[in-house]
Amino acid sequence: MDLLVNIDVPDAAAAERFYVEAFGLVPTRRFGAAGVELSGWPAKLYLLEKAEGTTGAGDDRRRYRRHWTPVHLDVVVDDVDGALARALGAGAVAESQVRTEAWGRIVMLADPFGHGICLIQFLGRGYDELAEPV
Repeated sequence: MDLLVNIDVPDAAAAERFYVEAFGLVPTRRFGAAGVELSGWPAKLYLLEKAEGTTGAGDDRRRYRRHWTPVHLDVVVDDVDGALARALGAGAVAESQVRTEAWGRIVMLADPFGHGICLIQFLGRGYDELAEPV
């Protein structure tokens, strides 16, 4: 098995610039002008150009202003402050202040296309600070 992450965007070239600049991802394959594969995370990221207003899942129409979905990206970083500065410089929008939890530091963002992203810096034992044996 493998995991592929696909993100619909209204402009594949603009999305590629954002994800390369914000997270240091590297383009590895192109699928015409409307798709690009990026590497640098444990799962490959595919940016797929889909026009706003076209049908996505079910009868939902794609929209690229900020929207909520229960699925988002958690990007684990070594330095949340530095990663936040880089993401903001690339065009992300901060939606919270950096906060510290028992497991680490987190800040919530949106990419320029409305998708949610959290930057996470683990501290101590990370999520194991909360975990109970199964």
